[in-house]
Amino acid sequence: MNLTATAPADRPATPAPPALRWGYGTNGFANHRLTDALRVLADLGYEGVALTLDHCHLDPFAPDLGRRVAATADLLRDLGLAVVIETGARYLLDPREKHAPTLLHDERAKRLDFLRHAVAIGADLGAEAVSFWAGVRPAGVPPRVAWQRLVDGCADVVAHADRAGVTLGFEPEPGMLVEDLAGWHRLRAALGAPARFGLTLDIGHCRCLEPVDVPQCVTDAAPYLVNVQIDDMRRGVHEHLEFGAGEIDFPPVLRALRDGGYRGLVAVELPRHSHAAAAVAESAIEFLRDAAGQR
Repeated sequence: MNLTATAPADRPATPAPPALRWGYGTNGFANHRLTDALRVLADLGYEGVALTLDHCHLDPFAPDLGRRVAATADLLRDLGLAVVIETGARYLLDPREKHAPTLLHDERAKRLDFLRHAVAIGADLGAEAVSFWAGVRPAGVPPRVAWQRLVDGCADVVAHADRAGVTLGFEPEPGMLVEDLAGWHRLRAALGAPARFGLTLDIGHCRCLEPVDVPQCVTDAAPYLVNVQIDDMRRGVHEHLEFGAGEIDFPPVLRALRDGGYRGLVAVELPRHSHAAAAVAESAIEFLRDAAGQR
């Protein structure tokens, strides 16, 4: 008797999940012209960029913004680069206070105006997502007031995104009013779970503060993911590190992203490495290809 099990000849093979798509954050190229940064990243084999709107890179308040957006769209197309829009510029809105004002401040109208600009730019560039976060609760603003301001502000941004046909990715950020996945779920529920309100997940943040291990964090987040940032990190320390300098074992993390069906960009997030941008970007994509088995 032959006890060897064989699959029926006509059973279709299970297709392998598609390869992950690597991107790089332009906030790690702060000393480059945007056009030069995009060309360097395309030459290195990146398939997309996470474009942080900032003074040096597509200033959203520049008087000739329309021309610059059109030129950027043309260059992205010519280089074959996808794009997500990031809104975490440090001193774009206030030259004295990092990230201020946020949606939590008394004078939050300037942040709302910026986010509306970001949605419009994202629409013009065909961005896969526009990413933003809550901000740190200002001293003197009670928690309940800060939370209501956040919900109201996000509702405004969602309405603009709906009209523009743009997907939003809200990022939990350590130390901010929404810093983890539990906080993101609470916010999403308060907004009525809008279809265009997705999740931006920073892989390093999972190691920094989430209660489960990093692959499980990715698996839990997978149904909501619209944007992924990737970097190494240590437990309890919010510091974006080059791959191998932290505590994350990346092959299981990348496998969880593939198995979860994620199809967006996985963009390297190293905002303090502009001093060696091209070299860091080259070593990062080599590391990720090896970790994902994409050689």
